[in-house]
Amino acid sequence: MATIVAPSAPAGEVERLMTQDHARLEGLLRAAQRSDGTIDGAAYALFRGGLLRHIAMEEKVLLPFAREKQGAPLAVAAELRADHGEIAKLLVRSPSAAIVAALEAILGRHNQIEEGPGGLYATCDALAGAEAARLVERLRAQPEVPQAKYYDGPLHRRGT
Repeated sequence: MATIVAPSAPAGEVERLMTQDHARLEGLLRAAQRSDGTIDGAAYALFRGGLLRHIAMEEKVLLPFAREKQGAPLAVAAELRADHGEIAKLLVRSPSAAIVAALEAILGRHNQIEEGPGGLYATCDALAGAEAARLVERLRAQPEVPQAKYYDGPLHRRGT
């Protein structure tokens, strides 16, 4: 007997843009991974820059937009920001198979919070209503994030 799946609501403009960017970033990360376990530095740099810009789109556009529309931060905002911080820490280090594996683990969980019904992007689409096209333009206008050189020295810790 076939399972009947109810069709989901079509993705809004924000969700389409941001989930397409997730797919693009996943492709860049896959392209950076060589079959011998090493990392292609040029491909990884494209991924790194794209991911930093994607995080900026969320931190500088979507989360403030949702907070303004709701009058309070989204319930998932703190979790998303914590993930962004963990991702940023990994992106500071020179790329390696271990760094890529850690990024994949975080992004797999993180993207589930953002995509689909009730996710960050659908929530922003619902809050935007007729303003969605203007919100998407703000997202598209987000500039590239300058990339610093990798830092593989000791990590700084609070209180030390």
